[in-house]
Amino acid sequence: MTASWRRLLRVCAGLSVAAAVHAALNSRLLRRPPAVPRPAPRRVTVVVPARDEADQIADCLAAVLDQRGVPHLQVVVVDDGSTDGTADRVTAVGDDRVTLLLATPPAPGWLGKPNACAQGAATDHQQADDVLVFLDADVRLMPDAIASAVALLDDAGLDLVSPWPRQLTGSAAERLVQPLQQWLWATLLPLHLAERSPRPSLAAANGQFLVVRRAAYGRAGGHAAVRGEVIEDVALLRAVKAAGGRGVVVDGSTLAACRMYDGWPGVRDGYTKSLWSAVGGRPAAAVGVAAGLSAVWLLPPLAALTGSRAGLVGYAAGVVNRAVVASRTGGRAWPDSLAHPVSIVLLDVLVARSVAGHRQGSLRWRGRTLTAAAVDQRPAPRATMLGR
Repeated sequence: MTASWRRLLRVCAGLSVAAAVHAALNSRLLRRPPAVPRPAPRRVTVVVPARDEADQIADCLAAVLDQRGVPHLQVVVVDDGSTDGTADRVTAVGDDRVTLLLATPPAPGWLGKPNACAQGAATDHQQADDVLVFLDADVRLMPDAIASAVALLDDAGLDLVSPWPRQLTGSAAERLVQPLQQWLWATLLPLHLAERSPRPSLAAANGQFLVVRRAAYGRAGGHAAVRGEVIEDVALLRAVKAAGGRGVVVDGSTLAACRMYDGWPGVRDGYTKSLWSAVGGRPAAAVGVAAGLSAVWLLPPLAALTGSRAGLVGYAAGVVNRAVVASRTGGRAWPDSLAHPVSIVLLDVLVARSVAGHRQGSLRWRGRTLTAAAVDQRPAPRATMLGR
């Protein structure tokens, strides 16, 4: 092993240790929901964009309608061109708090989810002190979830909170890849600085469960401001910040749960559609991100296999980092954390696949092509690796 190689390895191992320390600090600073939330004092509108969610929507709505401490609750399900009977399942719920809205197709420059969310938020009788909740159909809320999220908004003086749901995983592919979402922001994002800073790079959010004051949403331009964003949740937070608001990711592991993808095909296709945007949208940026992550969390474990003590320290720090974040966010720490280098390899593969698909114009999701024309009209800054 050459001297330059040893120096590089020590630097990478040191960065892995520093990242583990930062993740542990973030885990302590992560805002938590109150144990017993007070009732939400104003009207809450829950917007559920749904495209072919017949198998999910009834259970999702049952959990929403079972919320405690939300006396003024309205639910708007936006059927986004479903062909599987989603609208019929919504109608069968038979609760006057639930409104079914059939979305008009996305106009040029709009992607499907921002279009559905924008239409759902544009309900009648809007009031400035209302709260909007954007919820994916595969999320299951706990009974105090919305009241707790509103309490976090009020107690911290925030305009947007993103309670990150506990991510449910079944297959090996899900256990290897899914935890990287929260691991990335917990490791790389200084949470308290991000909460106060308007800088667009300091943003993490998850559109699975996102809570925002309607007034702040309006000042930010709503989903029209992020109409062409594949990672619209991070872009919306950035728009809120740019309009003078404050927002941050918070602990949602006791408030909601979600199984985002089922098996390797779901993981592969889901991340392929969006990772090109998460790494900056350019091949050079993607190479830089993949190289940086691999240097810090893949190089040391490879060196450890040759007997390198610095490599062993770097690998151990990566494992501890992953375990701390998993424990704090409701994930499975052991033995999954031991395979963290494998997760990094899979992430590199998915990034390469996503960038290639974007360049070829072959990316599709929910039966729609993610066209370059739609994406190129994005008015907001690009999302980063910290987004969903």
